[in-house]
Amino acid sequence: MTAHILIVDDDPAIREVVRFALEDAGLRVSESADGTTALRVIAQESIDLVILDIGMPGLDGFQTCRAIREKTALPVIFLTARDDEIDRVLAFELGGDDHVSKPFSPRELVLRVRAILRRQAGGGDTAESVTHGDLVMVPERHHCTLGGEPVALTGVEFSLLLALLRAPGRVRSRSALADLVWGAGSQVAGRTIDSHLRNIRQKARGAGSETVIETVHGVGVKLGPCTRQA
Repeated sequence: MTAHILIVDDDPAIREVVRFALEDAGLRVSESADGTTALRVIAQESIDLVILDIGMPGLDGFQTCRAIREKTALPVIFLTARDDEIDRVLAFELGGDDHVSKPFSPRELVLRVRAILRRQAGGGDTAESVTHGDLVMVPERHHCTLGGEPVALTGVEFSLLLALLRAPGRVRSRSALADLVWGAGSQVAGRTIDSHLRNIRQKARGAGSETVIETVHGVGVKLGPCTRQA
């Protein structure tokens, strides 16, 4: 089935460039000029990924992403003219899967979209589950539970946790995790990784577990016991 991408940007010229690149790559595309309309489209249609501008009037990209995250783990790529590290970190803390600054390469954007869609689909894994303690992950279905309690993870969060789960006794550095999730030689900042790990911990805490990810100071992180408190 062709993936359905929603472009949310108040600039029609940007939407046109992104639409052309995505459709040329064989993807289905819808557009919204503001966050309010985007939320309505997401509620009414089957959307697989959102490309979301931050600097929109009215409901901005951060507010729109926050509203999306209240309902779904739909992948979000932030698209912005800003190049401020605080904005980038906030974008990931709000549950964004990636961040592309304007001016951007349409080809690069398409590659990032495809990479997230592959991760979302499980990268070709079988439907078998991977478990540790009370943590159960089914890569092909993008399904995660803790003691039977569903944990709604974004694509990147799911991939990070799965990378730790596949080697539960191994300590992974931030750069090693970036290579596993974004590909070898990726330039993803350590603060970005920390933002995603913080989100995973918060969601696990909401499912009743404080022991999903352990920090090994000066080295990196590893999977914890993953026990869910009664």
